[in-house]
Amino acid sequence: MLHKKSKLGCPNGDGPPAACRTHHATFFVYKTATEQALSSLSHTSARTLPSCDLRLVLVARLPRRASAPAPTLPSRMQGPSTGSGGSRAPPPPRPGRRLPHPYDRRRVTVFASDGRLYQVDYAMNAVKLAGVTSVGVRGADSVCIVGQLKAKDKLMDAASSSNMFKITERLGLLTTGMAVSVYLVEFVRVALQCDGRALAHQARNQTAEFRSKWGYEMPPDMLAQWIADGSQVWTQHISKRPSGVVAMILGIDEEKETPQLFTSDPAGYFLGHEAVSAGSKDREATNFLEKNMKDHPSLSFEATIQMAISALQYALKQDLTATDIEVGVVRKDDPIFRLLSATEIDEHLKVINQDQEKQS
Repeated sequence: MLHKKSKLGCPNGDGPPAACRTHHATFFVYKTATEQALSSLSHTSARTLPSCDLRLVLVARLPRRASAPAPTLPSRMQGPSTGSGGSRAPPPPRPGRRLPHPYDRRRVTVFASDGRLYQVDYAMNAVKLAGVTSVGVRGADSVCIVGQLKAKDKLMDAASSSNMFKITERLGLLTTGMAVSVYLVEFVRVALQCDGRALAHQARNQTAEFRSKWGYEMPPDMLAQWIADGSQVWTQHISKRPSGVVAMILGIDEEKETPQLFTSDPAGYFLGHEAVSAGSKDREATNFLEKNMKDHPSLSFEATIQMAISALQYALKQDLTATDIEVGVVRKDDPIFRLLSATEIDEHLKVINQDQEKQS
């Protein structure tokens, strides 16, 4: 058996360089062939040789010390044993399996043993992060949605943080899912607000494409179904995350000439409603609406607005002002979606407060 030895030289000639004082490498290149085949390596490409003819083994050797034990190669680098009773060293044992982290990022598209998707549950919790609550009410000839205006600091214009968007002349969109704790969940607050704006931008493109293709405005139920389909697809791919907002879609159906109110959640589930609430205080607002909507199944335009504002005020347990909320309406007689001004909101708040004083 012929072999050729090649040693790496050290820069100073005395020992290994400073970067590798504890280790220096020796390459052994050996070939199990004839001397003629070995001499032909200089003009033969290594790619043309069989894998069994040329082997490159890197041996890491520690400096000889009396107290240091003899170095050993990893099991995958050791050659076959030559002794009669020798055997290859067993591989080191694998470390124990780590316990799952409470925020399990691996189960994006995998069902848990109880049939739940953790990432969808996390998205639902993101919508309920302490901060904002939204209310929507459908009357006999109109629809009203009310949302909170929250600014992260006193110098910011609250109107710039609006989550109410005009999709078309007849369609409006309100997204709920923005948190208010600036120092703890600032990234979540910005991310969820961006989710709502991105959803509004996509909805505008979709409705414009629908009108260009079919020649009339997209109905509210079709827009709600399109948003829900997109949210449901995001729960199927590991490369995407569910949206962290609940969308309220309102408008007047051009064909049916009826007001419509829909919601779509991060799981891709959409429903039509007479009244609905979303956000951190959605349960309190829902209880108020269930109690008061029984006696008033068909509300007028003014009553619809006052019912929505009253439900939000009851859920938050505070007296609201015109700068604390934003109100969007659309009615059958005037099917253009618009936001109420601060003066109009003040007038409705005065009526609500007078009614509460009479009842008390």
